[in-house]
Amino acid sequence: MSEEKLVGDQKDTSLGKVASWRAQAVQLAAIVAVVFIAKGALAEPFYVPSGSMEPTLLIGDALLASKYPYGYGAASLPIQLTLPETGRLFGETPKRGDVVVFRWPGDRSQAWVKRVVGLPGDHIQMRQGQLFINDHAAALKPDGVAQAEDDRGNTERAYRFVETLPNGVSHAIFKMRDNGRLDNTPEVIVPPGKLFVLGDNRDNSADSRVSVRDGGVGLLPIDNLIGRADAVVGSWDLGIRNQPVWTWLSGFRLARFFTSVH
Repeated sequence: MSEEKLVGDQKDTSLGKVASWRAQAVQLAAIVAVVFIAKGALAEPFYVPSGSMEPTLLIGDALLASKYPYGYGAASLPIQLTLPETGRLFGETPKRGDVVVFRWPGDRSQAWVKRVVGLPGDHIQMRQGQLFINDHAAALKPDGVAQAEDDRGNTERAYRFVETLPNGVSHAIFKMRDNGRLDNTPEVIVPPGKLFVLGDNRDNSADSRVSVRDGGVGLLPIDNLIGRADAVVGSWDLGIRNQPVWTWLSGFRLARFFTSVH
């Protein structure tokens, strides 16, 4: 009787361990599912690797992009899959001035961030470095001098302006030089289903002024939108990597943590 009881106890213990492992596996699967759904439907973090959106976004910023403002499509998925484009569910067109995260048309595995300035039907042109939308100039107000940083950690003197779009949205931009190669462009009529986007660092941004073939965005398909960049949740100055390791903590830009994107 004692041997039989011992065997029975061992079986019960084994079954209990199996049940425990199954419960943990189910919990883990549930957590993964919740994270996947949240990233796909609510918001997803992204990292800023270049200075094309300075001074609004800095190299080393960690962004949170909200998915719901523009609806959902293949580009909204947290993992990149090649799916046929079938339009967007609950689709909404961005507003002028929105900072958007999107799949680069040249390689949809890459996520880029730019500012929307042109909507379908708009006439867009750059004239001597000033943006014109439907033949109305975006006002420029001088706002001092700053330092623009490039991908290699080098800095360059930049003139800061506050640009106000015709719909009243204001944001800061950088201009590093007069008569830049993208300061004068032909007028473009934005076709249906497309957007015209610019970087806030106007002399260091391959945006809608540059074709995809030449490494730019060209006219951005709305279906490529991932979401709207709403907040900087963290930031670390990558230039600190050239300093001793014990100084790296000083690279955190605490003033930028949990700030909104304008």
